[in-house]
Amino acid sequence: MTTVQITLPDQLAQEAQQAGLLSSELLEKWLREQLRTQRMDQLFSAMDRMNAVEDPAIMSPEAVAAEIAAMRAERRAHNPS
Repeated sequence: MTTVQITLPDQLAQEAQQAGLLSSELLEKWLREQLRTQRMDQLFSAMDRMNAVEDPAIMSPEAVAAEIAAMRAERRAHNPS
């Protein structure tokens, strides 16, 4: 377990303590919920970015084979063994 120390205004700390909001269990639950929400927001943001990208042109098997051959030829030219 890790101990975390936070600094709060006195009035807020007193009110939170009286309301039972500073218990380890409640703070852990709240932090886990916040992390889950943050991850979901990041996921949806990534999905939005993915949807904004135009679909690449569909390549024929011949075009794919030609690209692979060109890549291999370029590699051989740079790394002759």
